[in-house]
Amino acid sequence: MSHTAHIRSHRKPRRSASTIAMRAGVAGGVLSTLAVAGASGSANAAEPVTQTLELPTLTADLAAQVAQSADVTQQAAASYELQAERDAAAAKAAKEAKADLAEAKKKAAEEKKQAEEAARKAAAERASRSAERATLSASADTGSSDSSGSSAGSSTSTSTSTATGSAAAVVAFVQSQVGDAYVSGGTGPNSWDCSGLVQAAFKSVGVDLPRVSQSQSTAGTQVGLSNLQPGDILYWGGAGSAYHVGVYVGDGMFVGAQNSSTGVVKASLDYDPPSGAVRVL
Repeated sequence: MSHTAHIRSHRKPRRSASTIAMRAGVAGGVLSTLAVAGASGSANAAEPVTQTLELPTLTADLAAQVAQSADVTQQAAASYELQAERDAAAAKAAKEAKADLAEAKKKAAEEKKQAEEAARKAAAERASRSAERATLSASADTGSSDSSGSSAGSSTSTSTSTATGSAAAVVAFVQSQVGDAYVSGGTGPNSWDCSGLVQAAFKSVGVDLPRVSQSQSTAGTQVGLSNLQPGDILYWGGAGSAYHVGVYVGDGMFVGAQNSSTGVVKASLDYDPPSGAVRVL
């Protein structure tokens, strides 16, 4: 027996092929697991980068949407405000129209009242003239004696038909205004009332007369209607309370600013017989 027969060998025992294969499989599995884990870790590590890159895009889109929403809201508010202004304007216009209608009705009522009053005054004036004419006719029927004691044939007969001097100028003035309009308070040059025309006619020859018919009916010497001369002032109504005046122009005619319908006319004494006359010239 060798002296080395009982010494154990230090050589490692051989491993079987199955053991080696098993270990290789385990190592492969471990490496595969590590590879998957590494890949997963790499993917997870990349996510923050992706989110960081997309964040500005999301923020910009959100800001645009907010701005667009704000514009829509502002437009809606402006539309409501405009509609409110229109409604307020319509309400104000309706209120003003109602007030104007009430004012127009009030004015129409006042004008109607004035027209009725004017109609009553005109009726009273016509009645007064009729009474004056009746009195004058009664006086004419009784007759009147002239300076020779003869009876006058007519209460409006005249001794002279041709004007001379200042009287002729007065006659020419009033006749030149025939056709002008009658306006209450009118003093010319194209519209007159009765006393305004008489005053202007005498002023043209340097004679100052009072402005109103009542005073003009007593401005000169009273003369009978049977002894009229051109240039005499005729009056209707009582002396001192006359409501109308005119100028005798001869040939049984007179000129006067009668009313708004006729204006200034030349007419016969029979058209509207006067109550009396005064002579200034």
